[in-house]
Amino acid sequence: MTAIADRAPSSDAAAARLWAAMDSEFLEVVAWDQNKRVLTFPQEHALLSWSACPALDCRGWKPVNGALCTNCARRWKNTSGISFEEFLTLPKARKRTAQQPCIVPGCERPRHTRRTGLCASDQARLTRLGITLTEYLALPDLRGREAFGPCEVAACDRDRTGTSPYCFTHYTRWLRAHRRDPGLDEMTWRRTTYAVVHNNFVSLRGLADRVVAELLYGLQQRTKSGTKTSYRNFRPFVDRVRQAQVATLHDYVVPPTSSEVGGQLLTALLKHLYLVTATPETERHKDVWACEVFGHSGTVRFTEITQPWLREAAKVWALEEFHRRRGRVQDLIQFNVKVLERLSTSMRLQRQDRGDIPAELGRADISAHLNRLAFLADQGTIHISVRSKDPYALRLMLTRMRKLSLGRPGQPLHGLAGDFSIREEDVHQAAERSTEGDDLPLDVMRHLCEQLPSLEDRARREIRTAVELLIDTGRRPVEIAALPWDCLTRDGDNKPVLLWNNSKSNREMRRLPIPEATAAIIVAQQARTRAKFPTTPVADLALLPSRVRNPNGTKSLHPGWIGALHRRWVDVLPEVLAPVVVMDGDLAVTRMLPFDKAKINLYSYRHTYAQRHADAGVEPDVLRELMDHKKLSTTQIYYRVGEKRRRAAVDKVATMQFDRHGNRIWREAKALLESEQARRAVGEVAVPYGRCSEPSNVAASGQDCPLRFRCVGCGHYSTDVSYLPDLERHLADLLRYRERLVATVDADEWARNEALPSDEEINRVRRLIDRVKADLDDLTDEDRAEIEEATAVVRRNRTRITSLGMPRIRQPLPDIRPERTA
Repeated sequence: MTAIADRAPSSDAAAARLWAAMDSEFLEVVAWDQNKRVLTFPQEHALLSWSACPALDCRGWKPVNGALCTNCARRWKNTSGISFEEFLTLPKARKRTAQQPCIVPGCERPRHTRRTGLCASDQARLTRLGITLTEYLALPDLRGREAFGPCEVAACDRDRTGTSPYCFTHYTRWLRAHRRDPGLDEMTWRRTTYAVVHNNFVSLRGLADRVVAELLYGLQQRTKSGTKTSYRNFRPFVDRVRQAQVATLHDYVVPPTSSEVGGQLLTALLKHLYLVTATPETERHKDVWACEVFGHSGTVRFTEITQPWLREAAKVWALEEFHRRRGRVQDLIQFNVKVLERLSTSMRLQRQDRGDIPAELGRADISAHLNRLAFLADQGTIHISVRSKDPYALRLMLTRMRKLSLGRPGQPLHGLAGDFSIREEDVHQAAERSTEGDDLPLDVMRHLCEQLPSLEDRARREIRTAVELLIDTGRRPVEIAALPWDCLTRDGDNKPVLLWNNSKSNREMRRLPIPEATAAIIVAQQARTRAKFPTTPVADLALLPSRVRNPNGTKSLHPGWIGALHRRWVDVLPEVLAPVVVMDGDLAVTRMLPFDKAKINLYSYRHTYAQRHADAGVEPDVLRELMDHKKLSTTQIYYRVGEKRRRAAVDKVATMQFDRHGNRIWREAKALLESEQARRAVGEVAVPYGRCSEPSNVAASGQDCPLRFRCVGCGHYSTDVSYLPDLERHLADLLRYRERLVATVDADEWARNEALPSDEEINRVRRLIDRVKADLDDLTDEDRAEIEEATAVVRRNRTRITSLGMPRIRQPLPDIRPERTA
């Protein structure tokens, strides 16, 4: 960057400072002409470019969604019987070009017509003589003529074409304006009217020197920030500023009739003009902070804290937080500032001195504030959670402020009593939010995956890719949004691995095994991103690039934007039925009801990922590694099923218990007493396909069965519907084992007969399975769904499994995407 303060056209200090901060390379990009005060928007530029009309001899601006410029589109519409390709070859009757000098040697006057290239005087003489242009240019007395001078319109850089004080275009404009308003002041009209529109040129003539510097510097910084600016928006904005005749952009007010783009452009320019002089040292003393000064985005406002001492203490605390935190620090700071605002309001309303004297404050003021929070929560003015969160946050802030030595003489908290603080007993423990139901049912997940093409139709391909990766990997939305382009690698077995950064725990380059189908999604997105940004190094590319302020593809999608588009998509999806527990009188029953779409959010995919793997039998330690948690207790929150849900599931399964003969033990779930629950916990032991209550076996934790685990022949054995898959596997094992023994020829007869499963045992197991299935078939669809859901909960939370020497088989992950290869 090269400073070009020597190019500053004014001695104004503000303008000189802006010119000193100007980049000469940017002025070369926009072809800034200091003498004419005209800049040119380049056609080949990532952020300042524009699309030229493809028609012959036309350099007009073509809209993004249009094939031609406005004038050429009108010409083609009026031209009947001609194709689009043929129209592009037709010469344009009237080409918009810059003013050109007369072709007569030495003539300084502008051309009057493009056909002959002569000025108005030479054209009149040519017509009077009646000769050809070649003969006219060969006349011996032909001489150049002096220019009439520049057009008197302040914004115009053209020359006059005659004795009129204007160029030809502005002369006709003045005549029309004067006819419409005979009382129009001509001198005001000269200062405020706009320049002749010519392609991609923007005239800054007629503006104050400081305004010129502000426009150029603001455009420069806007371009550096990665924001696109079209001359189609910038030029009308400049014209309106010229009409206002302001000395600085800070004095300009966007007219109510102006487009929304004009207001947005002014806001952006003023922000850049503010930041050119702002520093953390000066910003910290203001009541509204622009967080860009501290290296963050957004704004923090302290204006609602009316006590000066409390406001200053809040600023000192906030300044310390900026360098102690990561991520969107301004959101955390503004939340805590809101806590102080509520304290400020309490003191202002409940004290005669409005809380302005810290030495007069004490414990009574804290109690009054806490009572007011309780009152507001009871009235519904604030959410009930605010009553529990505010004291906790206020306690931390007051403690932090005192640790910053703000109680010393001359500091904001000097004289504040020590009992002006939140005690430990003042902080009410907030009700623990249950994570029950944060994961999505399998039917809902399948429904969402089937509807993914409609997400691509409503948003774009990057959003669908982000949602698919959230479903498949269980990462946080901010982690998926920030994935780099080269986030896919292979391990030693050539299996795909996702490379990602755990920004929440500040752990970089984490590795997550993923399926080949997920890797294929990433590869396809890599190809799309690379095709869109072919020149950017892959090390700098984002996998999911943003379309806003991102000319080189280095900026990732914002997770909030992904969530917003995801929410719009979910809200318009067809309803999907899911089993929901409702109260039917005194009984909790399951009904197939439309699933609540409010529960479908980006973070629910992370809970579903954890629950899906927990259901498949993934060990807790392994699941903790997959979730990248430091503590196992954190992982258990994502898939733990609460005691109430487990108890309800056991009660429902208990209604379908069977003895060893296959006879159903009829009991209502509500009749399962507390004592029976306790007996199930301490008086029974799990066996591979049921439960055993034989005392000696229970005492030995299921390892001392007198019948050598021939459970179907024991009176202490019982089972229920949740063991049906285990019974079916046991039957298959018995049949397979019998076939192996029959085929064995090198064993003694007595040994083979002793080990051979009896036909009675096989028939007993088969009959037990048939009875359980028959009872299931007799249920209604709703009752069957209720039992199946309860069975899944019971099997998920079965903590002890006695294998009897047989290996435990982990359940496969449920297939939520049957249309693709897992």
